Amino acid sequence: MFTASIKLGRILGIPIGLHFTWFIVFFLVIGLLAVELFPRLFPGWPTVQYWGIAVATSLLFFASILAHELGHSVVALRYGIQVKSITLFVFGGVAQIARDAPRPGIEALIALAGPAVSLALGGIFLGIFFLANGSNESIAALSLYLGRINLIVAVFNMIPGFPLDGGRVFRAVVWAIGGDFVKATRTSSLVGRGVGYLFIAAGLFLGFWTRDVFSGLWIAFIGWFLENAASQSYTQVAVRESLKGVLVREMMSTDVPMVPKRLDLRTLVGNHILFSGRRFFLVGEFGSWDGLISLKDIKNVPQQKWLETRVGDIMTPASTVATVGPQDEALHAMEVMDEADVKQVPVKADGEIIGVVGRENVVRFLRTRTELRVR
Repeated sequence: MFTASIKLGRILGIPIGLHFTWFIVFFLVIGLLAVELFPRLFPGWPTVQYWGIAVATSLLFFASILAHELGHSVVALRYGIQVKSITLFVFGGVAQIARDAPRPGIEALIALAGPAVSLALGGIFLGIFFLANGSNESIAALSLYLGRINLIVAVFNMIPGFPLDGGRVFRAVVWAIGGDFVKATRTSSLVGRGVGYLFIAAGLFLGFWTRDVFSGLWIAFIGWFLENAASQSYTQVAVRESLKGVLVREMMSTDVPMVPKRLDLRTLVGNHILFSGRRFFLVGEFGSWDGLISLKDIKNVPQQKWLETRVGDIMTPASTVATVGPQDEALHAMEVMDEADVKQVPVKADGEIIGVVGRENVVRFLRTRTELRVR
């Protein structure tokens, strides 16, 4: 849902990034701490101390959110589930996990890991506060806020509204009882949407009744986000369920053009892409393929270097290309695309590429089946 705007690096091999909305809350937290909370709890500090401790506290707050998401990620990795990225954004953080857990118990463990980390951090910071209170007010102020906010994060995330962690635990329980993942997702999504509507109603009530417009709008905005996320999560699961039993060969395209490695990018774009709209090409000659090239590869090269850059310079080698077979399920192809973070994969049979299947093929297939009301 949120794609990183700024890439910070990797932890445990997981790309970590910031969405631009992160800066909104980062500076908002700094302002609230420096202007309101710290002056009220610790009067008499110099102004620079209020702002300095506020900046440090805000940074550690988001480090705590990152630790929360890493908690989910470590457990997911423990069970062989790829974590594509962690992004910090306006409402905290999100770990993008490539696929759903295979069993309810694993789903619950992944969901509980984040709140467990926040709970532990809350206890640690409150312990530091009790040790520092009266001897070091700067550390006491910082640890008091971080202790409280981590406990709040842990409790808030356990609200049984999907896609919050509590909602995922609720889905795991319903899944374990009924044995149907899709129905469990539908039930937990409905509960999640209900929780979202409650937040919206509470925010509007707070804004109009108490005249605290800012807090009311913020709560309502959180409710809108939860409702929207719950709805999208169920839609994604429903789409994946509708692909069960559908084979790659039923939706793949057999028209896969091949370009030579020596072709320059300017010619490739001008003669092969602009007028055809193709986004994907095999690379090779005389029926043998050496790799593939996509629009994503080309966009990483500045246009002024297109003439001097050859297709073979930036192609993805065949040995590292993820492929699927014509008898594989379309759902498996989607999982391969998700894990490789690509929009299409070649279809391989008997060592040769016989076609390609992409997200556009899947969308077209589902749209046509919906229009014809085919079940």
